[in-house]
Amino acid sequence: RWCGASVGANVRICSSARILGAGKLVIGDNTWIGHEVLIVCSDRIVIGADVNIAPRVFIGTGTHRIEPQSTSIGGEGISYPVTIGDGSWICASVTILPGSDLGPMSIIAAGALYKSKSSDSHLLWGGIPAKPIRTLYGTEQITNHNR
Repeated sequence: RWCGASVGANVRICSSARILGAGKLVIGDNTWIGHEVLIVCSDRIVIGADVNIAPRVFIGTGTHRIEPQSTSIGGEGISYPVTIGDGSWICASVTILPGSDLGPMSIIAAGALYKSKSSDSHLLWGGIPAKPIRTLYGTEQITNHNR
């Protein structure tokens, strides 16, 4: 809050999480940000209410224009906002790239690379790049069959 972020009530941020940059960060009520999460904010990042962000997630807003005729292929720096919908769960080691929007009550599976704009709710995303795997409904439970 002292850096200008808007942080809701009952937000828990683990001590090893890092938040860098001068963009606008908004975090909704009852959100948890796990160990070693890295948020690099050069544009607006909105993390909704009741969101769970697992350890080692990267959320970034900055990238570069591709300039093949220049002396450096990674040209001018540019930024795009990121939004994570209410009630979503970002599993361990997910990367969320600039310009991404995730609809409410969605899950991004562990290790996925998310670069999508979706306002649809109740979706399970996975893979590199992340794609919708299936729809999740209120009465459905996902269990871990690897126990």
